[in-house]
Amino acid sequence: MGVDRGSYGPFSGRKSVRVTSPKAFNRGLIVADISHMPSGACGVWPAFWMFGPDWPSSGEIDIIEGVNYQETNIVTLHTSPGCSVTLSGSGSYFSALRKDCSIAGAGCGMQPTDCQTYGDGFNNINGGVYAMGWTSESISVWFFPRHDIPMDVTSRLPEPRTWGDPLAKFQGGDGCNIDSHFSNNQIVFDITFCSDWAGSPLVWSSNPRCSASGLSCHAYVANNPTDYTDAYWLVNSVNVYKKRGDVEPEHSVLPSSVAFGPQP
Repeated sequence: MGVDRGSYGPFSGRKSVRVTSPKAFNRGLIVADISHMPSGACGVWPAFWMFGPDWPSSGEIDIIEGVNYQETNIVTLHTSPGCSVTLSGSGSYFSALRKDCSIAGAGCGMQPTDCQTYGDGFNNINGGVYAMGWTSESISVWFFPRHDIPMDVTSRLPEPRTWGDPLAKFQGGDGCNIDSHFSNNQIVFDITFCSDWAGSPLVWSSNPRCSASGLSCHAYVANNPTDYTDAYWLVNSVNVYKKRGDVEPEHSVLPSSVAFGPQP
């Protein structure tokens, strides 16, 4: 599931990908086994995320997201006004970016310091499993490197209570009613070129590898197709689990036999 890496100077922009689940979800556990994510190039903005209708009224959950040569993942929530969360993460290995999830264009975010969570570091270990738990009380994201995936995950009988502290946790409560700010979210994998983040003049100029080209983001992307050899997702499976007792059964968004890799 990758981008065009053969065309020079495409007038209408370099072709990319966006895959969205036909089904929308309310709460649950999303478990994605990913072997490779887009990495190592200027102008790329890959994301594994969820969003609802009438953005941002129904919320957005960014499970994996970053731009350019970013080395660690950023986990972010976006909401309408009135949602300020309590942030926590595994150990002390994260940076709390913002608590107010309604900040325009920024949301509330956390950035772990572990380079295995994103980009080249993620790909060098053959990826792993990202899991996102969405309840009425909180939204949490776990990451398990390929060599450390719990047995209950591989057996498709996940028990999040046994996983320890999540990589990032956004606790609701008096500052944010999770149920009123998140609903009917669809799952998305995409790769954006430039746009508001990767192509922001401030972001572009702050990256020495990208700014050294002397080109704008759009000009760089148009004229350097071979830089995007690694701009692809290889997704082994995505499974959605509902809490025991819920009427809705488990759903597989992508069957385990489906794998999206680099285009020939």
